[in-house]
Amino acid sequence: MALIEARGLRKDFDAPGRGRTVTAVDGVNLRVEAGEVVGLVGESGSGKSTVGRLLLRLLEPTAGEILFRGQDITALDGESLRPFRREMQMVFQDPYASLNRRMRVSDILEEPLRVHGVPKGDWESRIEDLLVMVGLGPDVRSRFPHEFSGGQRQRIGIARSLAVEPSFIVADEPVSSLDVSVQAQVLNLLADLRARLGLAMLFVAHDLAVVRHVADRVLVMYLGRIVEEATADVLFADPVHPYTEALLSAAPVPVVGVRRDRIVLQGDIPSPMAIPSGCAFRTRCHLAEARCAEERPELEETSPGHWKACWVR
Repeated sequence: MALIEARGLRKDFDAPGRGRTVTAVDGVNLRVEAGEVVGLVGESGSGKSTVGRLLLRLLEPTAGEILFRGQDITALDGESLRPFRREMQMVFQDPYASLNRRMRVSDILEEPLRVHGVPKGDWESRIEDLLVMVGLGPDVRSRFPHEFSGGQRQRIGIARSLAVEPSFIVADEPVSSLDVSVQAQVLNLLADLRARLGLAMLFVAHDLAVVRHVADRVLVMYLGRIVEEATADVLFADPVHPYTEALLSAAPVPVVGVRRDRIVLQGDIPSPMAIPSGCAFRTRCHLAEARCAEERPELEETSPGHWKACWVR
């Protein structure tokens, strides 16, 4: 049984002033096993962050199901959802905007403990443990967010997400706003915490090189749909979908002297309000055929555990 699973997940938003809806997530199926890190990759506007927020019930799905430890939590709310909220937490993308600049570190970490009913007598030791766990130390507890660097702020955000001992974390582009050298430190911290605590994680990113560092399995998303899924080793060694190939061709090769032929995507990702017919990727695909404009390909398994949605491959 998966720790968390989505079946046919869909999210529509109202288009302001247009009297119609825009589909940001369209029929997504995914699962994350206990202790597993799943990477969700795609360009900005592909719907990745929306999927993460749907899983945590920060957004209400338009259709589909969300199961946690086999229990359907799609329609739960209020007190019935509270025990699951404790199990599922989030690390946000922007370490500057996600921390209240008027709160001291101790207050930031106390907040989830108070909300989830952790006995007050346990707060001090728990906050100390969290700060040590993320490599800051308890002496920073009285400081404010503006006194820290971006990487240190993200460590505080990670500590906050771990405060109530969750089993599942959505890490929403947690290193994209950090310098490259700091990115490596935060990624190493997340890997260490995953190993130490047995955390499961959905790691949302647009950078395949970053995902390669942390993920066991990778899902590639384009305009609201999953177009390829495989274990990280298989996906990086043998990508099938042209979109995955293009993303991978732009990622650095971790072998000295080895280079890839770059596949340059033409134009920007289309607006969700004007999704192309058939295969949504066809307008930027160097392999597109006439059929691609007429029929939308569904995910099919090409080899055990490797799925793709493409007519050409």
